[in-house]
Amino acid sequence: MARQNTVFKEAYNRYAAALHTDAALPSEPEIAAQLGISRSTARAILTRLSDAGIIRWNKRQKVVLRQPTEADFFPSEETNSLHDIIERSFMRRILSDDAAPGMQINELELAREIGTGTTSVREFLIRFSRFGLIEKRPNSHWILKGFTRDFALELADVREMFELHSAAEFGKLPPESDAWRALADIKAEHQSMLHDLDSRYKEFSTLDERFHLLIHGASKNRFIADFYDAIAIIFHYHYQWNKAFARERNERAIHEHLDYIAALESRDQGAIDFSCRLHLRSARQTLLQSIPQVPSDECLAES
Repeated sequence: MARQNTVFKEAYNRYAAALHTDAALPSEPEIAAQLGISRSTARAILTRLSDAGIIRWNKRQKVVLRQPTEADFFPSEETNSLHDIIERSFMRRILSDDAAPGMQINELELAREIGTGTTSVREFLIRFSRFGLIEKRPNSHWILKGFTRDFALELADVREMFELHSAAEFGKLPPESDAWRALADIKAEHQSMLHDLDSRYKEFSTLDERFHLLIHGASKNRFIADFYDAIAIIFHYHYQWNKAFARERNERAIHEHLDYIAALESRDQGAIDFSCRLHLRSARQTLLQSIPQVPSDECLAES
């Protein structure tokens, strides 16, 4: 229900922001298709707009009475992008204890779980499928193919090429760039997490993703930004795959991040390159260690 509520709030804000006074609104199925949500969520949006006096809803006739004000919108901290919501729900499925190669993923079931339309789910799965972790089957079904060592190595190679370039570009940003303020906020969050690590170390995956996405934004390269967004879906969830020694592993990564941030703040390209390579080497090792070990035929025969 919480996930559905988030979908509703995000979709409501998007739809309300696009309304114009005296405009006639389309049918519920058309609104659902336009926003990539379910019909029930579209109906809930219309109900809220009507209750707030923003629209007049009389059976099939829906007319905008006034422009929404700031007070009519949900706060930004209560909403997430639809892509993020689908991503988290999908990753939760493939990271579950019973997830294994051959597991089926059904578009309709995933859409119902999230409270969104199947079109948005299908678009996400199609985009994700280019990495070879899932494969399309007939009747809206997908098959999980599994995360292999070779796949992890290829992923790490590409990520390192992107990040070394992006980190160098970050160090060249002008002092007035908003990126430096964002980096300072992330640095403070790292330090705060260290002070309360026993209870907060599980939050590191989200902070890790924010940090690396900020760095890659400095590249101003549309191809890096697009591809790295998809890489992050896999790479930053690996902290959840292998829970053994998670606290120690995350503590080490936090210290590496702080050294990396210090190098970025110094704008010294040599220091940036060194700290970036050092952290990416550790991240590669962690990713490889997170891959489930499948017993060989020989080991199975001996058992």
